[in-house]
Amino acid sequence: MRYFIVFLFSLFTVSAFSQKDTIVSKLSGTVYHSETRLPMSNVHVINTTRVKGTTTDGDGAFELNATVNDTLLISYLGFETIKIKVSNDWVKNKTSKIYLTEKAYALEEVVVRQYNLTGYVQVDTELIYVNENNYRYSISGLNEGYEVGDKSPGAVSRVLGAIFNPADFLYSAFGKRPKEMKKLKEMKKDDTIRNLLASKYDRETLAALLEIDKDDIPLILQNCNYSEYFIKTANDLQIMDAISACYEEFKILNKNK
Repeated sequence: MRYFIVFLFSLFTVSAFSQKDTIVSKLSGTVYHSETRLPMSNVHVINTTRVKGTTTDGDGAFELNATVNDTLLISYLGFETIKIKVSNDWVKNKTSKIYLTEKAYALEEVVVRQYNLTGYVQVDTELIYVNENNYRYSISGLNEGYEVGDKSPGAVSRVLGAIFNPADFLYSAFGKRPKEMKKLKEMKKDDTIRNLLASKYDRETLAALLEIDKDDIPLILQNCNYSEYFIKTANDLQIMDAISACYEEFKILNKNK
């Protein structure tokens, strides 16, 4: 009987500590410009673990529910997006200061070339410089080309694998990370997240929220029959909705196998 009581006491102790670790607290913080040290308003703060978001007020302050080890994504147009793990200190002190750094845009030198055009298309096309940084692969038997950004073996194999084994690629993208894909429904419900993604075109925030490789996003959409134009021009909110629709179709097809 004594050993049984000791066992129950140990069980309740472990349970109490577990509940303590998962207690959700209302954290507060203030976002500042790293150089001017002035508070920044309308900065998006997203708890990617719980898929909830908010924005900073006129004093750069925000409040958000979180617990230890939750990941917060801090994003503002023109500034570096940062990810922060919620620490014990933050939970204990309830507040923290966060600094954002402006993005550094390196402008490439533009060389204006003089072309002596002849008026003959075949001749003139040979005279005009063509940027070869983006490579497009044409595959026999297919009516489309695929752009991969560079001609490295890894880039080529990724595209070929996506084209010839779409089911395998989608399983790798969706099937192996169901927890991340389930976030899509929650993301679509949160207006703060939707507003943030509607202003983004870089895929970085979306990739961070879904915890997937940014370079996999175009390949996912290619395998879901979205056009190259859509993939290049859509904002992150439209991309998220497209991935969500594709995932729902994938689940139905996978279930019927």
